Amino acid sequence: MIKKLSTLVAGLALICLTGCTSPQKGTAQNDVFSPIEVAVPERPAGQQDVIQLTTPKLDTVRVGFIGLGMRGPGAVERWTHIPGTKIVALCDLLPENAERAQKIVTNAGMEAPVLYSGSEDAWKQLCERNDIDLVYIATDWKHHAEMGVYAMEHGKHVAIEVPSAMTLDEIWALINTSEKTRKHCMQLENCVYDFFELTTLNMAQQGLFGEVLHVEGAYIHNLEEFWPYYWNNWRLDYNNENRGDVYATHGLGPACQLLDIHRGDRMKTLVAMDTKAATGPELGKRYGLANDSIEFQNGDHTMTFIRTENGKTILIQHDVMNPRPYSRMYQLTGTDGFANKYPIEEYCLRPDQVDAKEVPNHENLNMHAAVPENVKEALMEKYKHPIHRELEETAKKVGGHGGMDYIMDYRLVYCLRNGLPLDMDVYDLAEWCCMADLTRLSIENGNAPVAVPDFTRGSWNKVKGYRHAFAK
Repeated sequence: MIKKLSTLVAGLALICLTGCTSPQKGTAQNDVFSPIEVAVPERPAGQQDVIQLTTPKLDTVRVGFIGLGMRGPGAVERWTHIPGTKIVALCDLLPENAERAQKIVTNAGMEAPVLYSGSEDAWKQLCERNDIDLVYIATDWKHHAEMGVYAMEHGKHVAIEVPSAMTLDEIWALINTSEKTRKHCMQLENCVYDFFELTTLNMAQQGLFGEVLHVEGAYIHNLEEFWPYYWNNWRLDYNNENRGDVYATHGLGPACQLLDIHRGDRMKTLVAMDTKAATGPELGKRYGLANDSIEFQNGDHTMTFIRTENGKTILIQHDVMNPRPYSRMYQLTGTDGFANKYPIEEYCLRPDQVDAKEVPNHENLNMHAAVPENVKEALMEKYKHPIHRELEETAKKVGGHGGMDYIMDYRLVYCLRNGLPLDMDVYDLAEWCCMADLTRLSIENGNAPVAVPDFTRGSWNKVKGYRHAFAK
């Protein structure tokens, strides 16, 4: 039996990742199979990592926006509320989209930004301007990485909507360009700033849950009301042509921060599997597909299991096809406690983890039940993150997914103006985006284990612990 399995796994050597170096073959050693590996390219000569990258302070962050369809206008509106910024230019393929966004700026009493539109390459003109510090990219997925690379090559920091890259080749291009140019490349992952997540992260960093052992995240969101509004049906087309977790970042980002990924730990191995494609093909018939001659690729529900270098585990799920209540799961299991956001926000803790002065009858806490509501409220007030203490009131007024979008944008500007490392770097981008390619590789090879590349190329243990930067 082992001989037959060895022959089967050896055949994996013939499999290639699209646009990437061939994965090394899996092997059977003492009845244990080594994971499929993908090549990690050597760091180009003269480059070094951008862990904790800092750049000169900017008195005013001058920004240009590319992509003004679904997400872009909201970002433009939020930036009119952020001090120390100037919206210099706006770009969209459709002139009417750019013009509508321009009115958002002028209606806020600000100078009208320059518009670029009407051409597939109009965005390049925006990137080539010498009066822009940051390019904010909110287009469809297939253009994200190309635009990010071009903007950095032209001396700009970049902030790219999720997911910022869809293939390993795109990921390495962003990493190498950020390292070469010493420009920030941040993925616009808003969920790490949501209120329960950031409060729970603060609790974890202060040891309330003991050692964090297991975390979970997901993107469970029926997109029925949104499918008709994706430009040229690009999102459904992508699911039609690609298998795997193509939208992992909302669930994976907060989970990785809890485990200090590339700040003392790293994702090491994953295994992915999916259901058959059932609802996806029906959606394709309803809305039309660019390529309806192929079998619909993406399963309705995808699950990914990840183990870290330090023996922690992560579970990530994805389903945008079927009727289910919205959920990002967000769950934490530690040696001293537990946290869960969906379907209800709750904590479970050892009694000695709760301050008796703040919570009466804390000794009656039950370690197999959630803490009472008054205990939860007291804990969330005590451990409210400093970012929320400063920004929560304004964020909820300005909005953007309940305020977390505003906090994300504000923190980006804050760090650029103070010359601080960003809350999320290009390696976060890489680790959270690599699921698309790596889960596909696992699924297409019978749910085989796949090694997660070290995108820091040896620097994952250089910094110990995840912390937000604050000006002194």
